[in-house]
Amino acid sequence: MAVQILEESLGKIVLIKLRGGKSIRGLLKGYDQHLNLVLDKAEDVTDSENVKELGLIIVRGDNVVMVSPPPR
Repeated sequence: MAVQILEESLGKIVLIKLRGGKSIRGLLKGYDQHLNLVLDKAEDVTDSENVKELGLIIVRGDNVVMVSPPPR
């Protein structure tokens, strides 16, 4: 189920919640079996008043708490 949602979200903007309370939004470019995620045009949106541009990043799967797919 989770893999299908990630597959459908490839090339779309997703919201990632991380351990420690950070939130990152970006274009999902890829993932692997460990839930490591490649995001392009990523932004740290933890503080909505102070959004930080991150660019192309890799998020380690063991830090991921939740992946929110784009609305259908």
